[in-house]
Amino acid sequence: METVRILQLGTKDFSKTMEISACAEWHYEPDFSCLPEKDFDVAVLDREITEDEFAYLTRFLRAYCLFVTETTELKKGSAVRKLFVRKMGRSVSFEELKCLLKDDLPDYFSGSYGEKYQLYDLSVAWGFGGSVSWRGYEGVDLDGEYGNDFGQIVYWRCNNPILENQTIEFWLEYAKDDSVEISLEVTLLQFAYGTVPQSQDVRTFTEKELDHIVYVENKENTRKFIFVSLCAKGRGHLTVTALHGRYSRRGKGHFLPGGKRTVTSDREEVFYYFDPGNLRPPLNVYFSGYKTQEGFEGYHMMQRMEHPFLLLSEARLEGGAFYIGSKEYENAVEQIIRKHMEILGFQNSQVILSGISMGTFGALYYGCRIRPDTILLGKPLASIGNVAENTRIKCSEGSNAWVDVLHKTYGSESPSAISRLNDKFWDAFDRTDWSGTRFAVAYMIEDDLDGDAYEKLLIHIKDAGVSIYGKGLHGRHNDNTRGIVGWFVNQYHEIIRKDFDGG
Repeated sequence: METVRILQLGTKDFSKTMEISACAEWHYEPDFSCLPEKDFDVAVLDREITEDEFAYLTRFLRAYCLFVTETTELKKGSAVRKLFVRKMGRSVSFEELKCLLKDDLPDYFSGSYGEKYQLYDLSVAWGFGGSVSWRGYEGVDLDGEYGNDFGQIVYWRCNNPILENQTIEFWLEYAKDDSVEISLEVTLLQFAYGTVPQSQDVRTFTEKELDHIVYVENKENTRKFIFVSLCAKGRGHLTVTALHGRYSRRGKGHFLPGGKRTVTSDREEVFYYFDPGNLRPPLNVYFSGYKTQEGFEGYHMMQRMEHPFLLLSEARLEGGAFYIGSKEYENAVEQIIRKHMEILGFQNSQVILSGISMGTFGALYYGCRIRPDTILLGKPLASIGNVAENTRIKCSEGSNAWVDVLHKTYGSESPSAISRLNDKFWDAFDRTDWSGTRFAVAYMIEDDLDGDAYEKLLIHIKDAGVSIYGKGLHGRHNDNTRGIVGWFVNQYHEIIRKDFDGG
């Protein structure tokens, strides 16, 4: 069980009167006399706080992790009220607090982890006589007879660990004919390495249950291993796209406390995390880049800006699919940004869209819809049809997912599909009135994925009142990420200081 660091401020030490989860590292401070410069996972306030305490908690406490007791007044203008608003706090009764400290603290662990069960670890069950077609990282298509009773049709060969007292959540991406029924079977195995299982526990989730995330919990103080099968019956077509397994917070948030998720009708996900910061412009929107470990990217970088920020992430294909998809999917991404602009009362001139590598495409593509004050980019990728082609021809470190994006979008890897995928972005870009928008770009001069992205931006920007400037570093796409990130962060701070903070 992962340690959870808790800070309590008040006149009485709750650890003396309430049952505290074994995961807790408890810090009681009646007068805030001496605290380390280290993050806390949870804070419980049972009194008013000073301005020094406000400054400390603003810096070292995540949003959605502040709990204020029902007897603590949230007076307008008070430090505790300001902190409550900035950290998305929650007022709790003492009964709710007892439940939090006894049962719910493990859900506020500091890290996050999620993964996609890889398709190369998926096997079709022995005895299936139908047709099987593999489509890279997009999925596997099966067509045939599955029987009158549920039976294993595919399984994932890896036995992933589930730690002591841990909960794993699963999300299955699939499509099927109505004539096919499915269920997900998760087996918990307990064994020593090199031996047969000593015990096993099978959990079966129905198709109706799979409409939502399903949870598997290890309630014992011993590590176990998970084996997952997909069962089916009936006859027809079944596509298995992806199985995702993630460390669960049991409803407290996806990846981070307060992290949220939108799902389209074809089961594709968009994740987002909002921190209101100091509630002052700008809203800093950051699109996560390519990452095989699922979760958000850039949290600490954006938190240090102190202003409101919104993290966006996706987990399709191998490490992301450039935030493009169906009309429903793309509208969902746009509405996430617009919803948080509305919450803050901000206009498009008070928004910065940003990203690095794959995230730059998200910033550019949705910049066509939002028309923000600034689009800040590191290692831009714009012509992603060319990215897919260069991955196969020029780039030794390219991702297979980028070829799969091409096939996923247009069902082909042909020159025509490459052109259409490039045009999907540039047509939208050329239709946009960019007057009043600034582009700040750090790029690799010998980029082997999209080598002329910066030059094309210069050519395609034709509106009056647009500013664009760039910083070129020598090397291929991944040769100097540290230099790109350093410039990117410095520009972020400078833009905010000069244009929004009056510096």
